This record gives sequence, structure tokens and C-alpha cells, in this order.
Amino acid sequence: MSATGATGSIWKQPAPVWAVAFACVVAFMGIGLVDPILPAIAESLSASPVETELLFTSYLLVTGLAMLVTSWISSRIGAKATLLVGLALIVVFALLCALSGSVDAIIGFRAGWGLGNALFISTALATIVGSAAGGSGAAIVLYEAALGVGIAVGPLVGGLLGEVSWRGPFFGVVALMAIGFVAVAVLLRPAATPRTPIPFSAPFRALGRPALAVLAVTALFYNIGFFTLLAFSPFPLGFGAMGIGFTFFGWGVALAITSVWVAPALLRRFTRSGIMLAVLPLLALDLLLAGLFVASPAALVTGIVIGGLLLGVMNTVLTEAVMEATDLPRSVASSAYSAVRFLGGAVAPPLAALLWHAFSATVPYVVAAVSVLLAAATILLGRRALARVDARPVDAADEAAAIVVGDAA
Repeated sequence: MSATGATGSIWKQPAPVWAVAFACVVAFMGIGLVDPILPAIAESLSASPVETELLFTSYLLVTGLAMLVTSWISSRIGAKATLLVGLALIVVFALLCALSGSVDAIIGFRAGWGLGNALFISTALATIVGSAAGGSGAAIVLYEAALGVGIAVGPLVGGLLGEVSWRGPFFGVVALMAIGFVAVAVLLRPAATPRTPIPFSAPFRALGRPALAVLAVTALFYNIGFFTLLAFSPFPLGFGAMGIGFTFFGWGVALAITSVWVAPALLRRFTRSGIMLAVLPLLALDLLLAGLFVASPAALVTGIVIGGLLLGVMNTVLTEAVMEATDLPRSVASSAYSAVRFLGGAVAPPLAALLWHAFSATVPYVVAAVSVLLAAATILLGRRALARVDARPVDAADEAAAIVVGDAA
């Protein structure tokens, strides 16, 4: 997205905005921070790859379920309190992960981390937009900058700290998030405007809307492909922590570039469903080729980075389609959709590891490719229900929310 109209003010923000933006960078770093240390955790704690992959499952499952209630919580206790609770939970559970002596304990503590991340991410965008100087345009550019830095740097930091110990990335999150907690607590003032409570049942009822249901099912199948690439690939790569870190640094840079710049440009020229129907088969092809050439580290690295390019476009476009699919509040629609899509993310990592041991390293990628094609088929069969999605023009606020929600896994 262009910074037009905000160039003169984007870097002249009040301290509360910088506090939340810093915490956002660290939160987005968490997406890829654990990736480089997965093989090291498996080796150090005598855990199987299936057990190790459950680190993603517990995190994503709880994140998805928590998304159903985050809007209800924040509408009652306020944005600042929700941010602080989320940050505090991340600090506590990341520390417990670092101090753990078994993979089972880390799996449990990652679930608590997922709850904290859901509370923080679901509230941070609205907080920055409400506090930034220079209008929503400056706030959106700043948030996108935080997103891009966090996603790209996370795997690299994880690799650097993972070279010292598999516990290093967890301790790094503790330190950085603790700084973010203090900054938000000291600098951010509670909103002066009265809160409008959101009914607890709102996200559940939202899934009864045909358009939202189609997009949620699409996201479920799509996320199986996403998290097979992200969470399973460190094992067949066979690299050390730094090698995995650099690989997924490239993945993160690719994803950030296409989600922040390429996807918005495409959205101004093509329909949302049309973009998805073009990108999903390409992603399926990329996964299939990654599986066929999994024995070649160079080919697999190439597939991962190309996958990042496609995932960035798909994340933004799919989530923006959710924003426009109904007349529901954005927070309600994204909560309902995120709860379903994270189920796919929760299933994929251990399923991929099971298929690997039962058959070969190629099979998980083939299954992921088929799942992505099922996502495309869901869009194609449900296109009539998505007429509103393609008819609505692109809105800057929705575009920013799509980038943020889409990449907050």
C-alpha cells in the first residue's frame, strides 16, 4: 500500500502508537520464530516429529477458539486492558516454554501463548488507528511496516538464538514482549469513548451467513497447505537452526512484500474471487513440486520462498473478502472466520509428520496440494454466494485489516 498522504506524518507519531507498534513487530515475529528450532527441540527432548509439530497445533487451536471471544472481551474491558492481558499471557507462557524440560509441557504452554496472541492481535490494529497522528492512512502504513518487519525478521532471530540453544528464541520473546508490556502500560491511555458491548453469540451466528461460511471452509483447506509448508518443511530441509532461519527469512520477506504491496495492487484491478481462483492452483502446483523435489534442499528452499509470495497474496485477498462478505462488524466477521481457518492450521503439522513417517516426505506436500485445490473448488462452487464480495470496492481500512488479520497466524 502506498504511503501517499501520510508521508509527512508517519514517523511523527505519539509515544503510545510506537509502543503498540513495537509490540506488534514482536508478535508478528512469533509467526516464524519457532520454525528454526523444531528439529533441535525434537533432538534435545527426545520427541518425535509428530510430537514436535503439536507445538503449532496447540498454539493455533487455542488462537482460533479464542478469536471467537476476543471481540466480546475487548468490547467490555477496553482495548488497553485487552492488549495488556494478551502481552502478559505471551510473556508468562513463553517463559514457561523456555524453562520446560519436556515437549509435552511446551505443547501445553504454547496453548497459553496462543490465547495471549489472539487477544493482542485482535486489538492492536484498532488501537493504532485510533491513536495515530496523520489519520488512518499513516496508521495503516505504520502497521504494515510492523507486520513486514516482524514476519521477515522472526525466522532469522529464531535461527540466531537457536544456534545457542533451542530455548533462546523463547527467552528472546519474553524479553521483547516484557518491554512491549511496560511500554503499553505506561504510554497508552484508555479510550475516552464509551464501549459498545458485542454479544457473545455474534461470531457463532455469523458462520450461518452463506458467504462467510464459504470463505471459512476455503480458509480451512487453504491453511492446511499454508502450515504444511511453514511447519513441516524444517524437517526434510535437514538444515541447522541458522539454515532454517535464513530459508524462512526469505519466505517471510516474500510474504510481506506480496501481502503489503502486490495484493492491494491486484485488488484494484481484479475481482477478489478471481484472484483467489488464480492463486490457489499456483500454490497447489508449488506444493506439488516441493514434494516431488523434496530430496533437493535447493529445490525445497525455492518452493518455500515462492510459496511465501503466493501465500502473501492469498492471505490478504481472502481476509479482505471476509471483511466485505457481510454487513457484520469487522471484528465479528474476522473472529468467526479465524476460528475456522485456524483449525486447518492446527491439523496440518502433525498430519504432515504422520504422513511422512507412514509413507515419505513427498506425501505431505501432495496432500497439502490437494487440500489447496479443494479450497479453490469451494470458491468456485460458492461463487454465487460471493457476489457481494466481488461487487464491493476496495476500502483502505478493510485492506489494512485484511493484511493484518490474514498474516496474524
